[in-house]
Amino acid sequence: MKFLIAPDKFKGSLSAQQVAENVALGIRDVIENAEIEIAPMADGGEGTAEAICNARGGKWVTISARGPLGHPIKASYVWLGESAVMEMSEAAGMRRLKNTVRDVLRANTFGVGEMLLDAAKRGAREIIIGIGGSATNDGGLGMARALGFRFFGENENEITDVALLLGLKRIIAPTPQSSPNGRGWRVAPGEDSCRIIAAVDVKNPLLGQNGATRTFGPQKGATPEQLEISERALTHLADIVTRDLGCDFRNEPGAGAAGGLGFGLMSFCDAKIQPGFEVVAEAVGLEQKIKRANVIITGEGKLDNQTLEGKTPAGVANLGRKFCKQVFAIVGRAEANSKARDLFARVYELAGPIPEAKELLRERARELATALKGVDAVRG
Repeated sequence: MKFLIAPDKFKGSLSAQQVAENVALGIRDVIENAEIEIAPMADGGEGTAEAICNARGGKWVTISARGPLGHPIKASYVWLGESAVMEMSEAAGMRRLKNTVRDVLRANTFGVGEMLLDAAKRGAREIIIGIGGSATNDGGLGMARALGFRFFGENENEITDVALLLGLKRIIAPTPQSSPNGRGWRVAPGEDSCRIIAAVDVKNPLLGQNGATRTFGPQKGATPEQLEISERALTHLADIVTRDLGCDFRNEPGAGAAGGLGFGLMSFCDAKIQPGFEVVAEAVGLEQKIKRANVIITGEGKLDNQTLEGKTPAGVANLGRKFCKQVFAIVGRAEANSKARDLFARVYELAGPIPEAKELLRERARELATALKGVDAVRG
């Protein structure tokens, strides 16, 4: 029996690699000669770079950059020859906030731009950037500034914070341009343009009730007053981008990802938005791995209706169905009435405290393996 174990992380507890390894241990406790392949997965959020690095044999590059509130940090991304894989949260994620201090009107993505610029200077022809887990809501303002875009208000004062965007008068793009439509960027004359793929796990637009600010702002500590300022600021930014850069991505699915960084990447970098699961699945060769397996096991910390919105377990289940494979889920917990349960042959819940997740994963995996072994015995 050939197993493929392709889970996402259990957020705040175990990485996808750790989840996969412990499930594999549980399977082997019951079926000693099981053929097991592990493929730790992600869907554009934290763990995306690690998953692709492990599958593709990349190396980590560490640079000096700025955190979301301007403090110096060391940020790392993956280098794969002529391409790079990074996560915006590495420079502008919630974990980068010192002492959990949150300031949604000051937090920015400048460090993300520094990572992009470093990869471009190294000669990257393609950059995959996972955008999720952000502490920011700046529409990509900070990132664009790091790449050379300049934002001016009254009296030619340069704008650096979200709160000041309401006074934005014009945007000056860096030169030389890297794409025919005048919206791309490159590091120096004569260099090839760098293709950027933004891997997202949400479909929110930039503005409105389902936009970046109103959907995710409260999670970042924004008060009602700050939410109103941020929404107006991003609306004005989108208007000026449309006028000065000739593009309008505010309503594109994924534009609201990572505090509007999806919008910023499309507007300032000609980035293409793609579902994070699909980006990672292609990078790790998941489809071929599924073809080789008899049984597929996936999982995540919480299985709920959001799982259906492009999350890893749903993606794995849909690919498994495509090739008529049995797909099981081992999760931290699962909502009782979630339609996500219907994607799997069976869902196993840890049903215990997160600190004991490793052993609970092994227990659920042993339970699954025992059931499969019993079915095989009956068939035999």
